[in-house]
Amino acid sequence: MAEKQTKRTVFLEGFRDGIPIALGYFAVAFSLGIAARNAGLTAFQGFIASTLCVASAGEYALFTMIGAGATYLETAILTLITNARYFLMSCAMSQKIDPKMPNAHRYLFGAGVTDEIFAITIARPGRLEPMYNYGAMAVSVPAWAVGTALGIIMGNLLPVRAVSALSVALYGMFLAIIIPPMKKSLAIALCVIVGFASSWAAGAYLPLSAGTRTIVLTVGLSSLAALLFPREEESGDA
Repeated sequence: MAEKQTKRTVFLEGFRDGIPIALGYFAVAFSLGIAARNAGLTAFQGFIASTLCVASAGEYALFTMIGAGATYLETAILTLITNARYFLMSCAMSQKIDPKMPNAHRYLFGAGVTDEIFAITIARPGRLEPMYNYGAMAVSVPAWAVGTALGIIMGNLLPVRAVSALSVALYGMFLAIIIPPMKKSLAIALCVIVGFASSWAAGAYLPLSAGTRTIVLTVGLSSLAALLFPREEESGDA
């Protein structure tokens, strides 16, 4: 009984810590829903997509590829590349998992890894407790999925001009992500500028589909940036 109570307490702690994440997810997912609506998805389809793929950049890439009429293979590859950072987060979390933890918990852990949930989970001392993650996921994932569905519904109800205006919100979110690092690093600023220019040039001159073009640019530019601007190892000294 004490063990069950402990698990319940940990679950509620995760639920509590997941509430601020859920509020942020809902706002972002609403704008993402507009992008999904523009790609032709229904509210139910958007809800399922956001339930299975809790990733803003990954889902935006997914909806963009769907809207561009990309093939299944192109869509899968780009989504995998866009979400590749979660491999690193999962590796970091695996170091704090109890070796005796059943595989079922490990799979659910992996399915619920997001930037924010990773941050609050990895900050907890000691071994990772599945119930904490499940608590955070129980409030944040539904908020993400419902926000996407409502964005699609509102996109179908609002005037065309209003939908067009809301479509800009997601671009604003990505600008808010890249501008602060650009101010701190010349290398990042150059990468962003070259990325914009390359995307425009490739669209105008390369005889490739939108999906293949996006994959080539993503892999090529990120690899080139890693070679030209490698990150220095941080010193372990205090």
